[in-house]
Amino acid sequence: MTGSHGSWTGGTLTARSCLKPKRVAEAVFHPVWIPEAVDPGVERLKRVRVIAGAVAAVGVYTFVQGGFAFTEMLQNMLTASAVLLFITPLTVGAMLFVWRRTGTVRQLRVPLGNSFKLLLAFVGSIVLTVLMWWLAAGVGGFALVLGLVAIWLTGFVGSGAVKVSGNFFGTAAVHRCLPPLLATVTTWLMAIPDLATGDLHGLSLGMGVVFILGAPVTVTGIAALEMYRLRSRHGIRLGAHPASLPPPRPAYTPGVGYVPSQGNPYGPGPAYTYNQGNPYAPGPQNPYNQGPRNPYNQHNPHGF
Repeated sequence: MTGSHGSWTGGTLTARSCLKPKRVAEAVFHPVWIPEAVDPGVERLKRVRVIAGAVAAVGVYTFVQGGFAFTEMLQNMLTASAVLLFITPLTVGAMLFVWRRTGTVRQLRVPLGNSFKLLLAFVGSIVLTVLMWWLAAGVGGFALVLGLVAIWLTGFVGSGAVKVSGNFFGTAAVHRCLPPLLATVTTWLMAIPDLATGDLHGLSLGMGVVFILGAPVTVTGIAALEMYRLRSRHGIRLGAHPASLPPPRPAYTPGVGYVPSQGNPYGPGPAYTYNQGNPYAPGPQNPYNQGPRNPYNQHNPHGF
């Protein structure tokens, strides 16, 4: 079962690795069922999108404010959690409505369920981290213990945020264009309140606009390039139901040549590769087990 611990993490976690929050975050927030990028170029664009969003949203904020206010950072984490918990299912639901013409929701039930579990796990870890920091600040004798737990959880959530920013809660297992779409929608939604209220954070008009629009414009540009590459090189269109999409084409790597893709995210297992047709079609049939039409499947006249 995909949701089991071993199949979710690939069975790589041990008692020793639990002491390393980054290692645990990699296993939990980038589980083995998330498909690999269809080619190295898309993977590079994904990394650039994550870095650009982090620099625009965090780096610019730190520069403008002259440092982080820790309490405000905790509040922002809770706000971001609420936004993710609201906008991610809403956006995916809108795309399911678009895809209804060429496929059904039932075909995507398993990847949708796994993505929702990953979203809940990340939001829950954020809430738990904020709660631990607040408790550590208000408790006397247990402050040291709670503080150590809070520090571990902070590293866990920070590393997990990098992972989910790239795979966006494993939605590539539903449709490979969903992660860049969700990244774009989320960054714009975070910027809309400031745009609507005119809150420029005490900056001039020019600097305020740059500060507010830095993250959404940067992420949108890179996400658009990512989706264009998926459409032009692999035939993966955002408006098409995953069941109707062609299998990913082999990727070309300079110096190596064409390398087969790492499998179809809708396939039944690791052996399912890009050249095995529609992942939602019935599996291959046994040519020697076709019923009465098969001359080799008749009743043995000799009674053996």
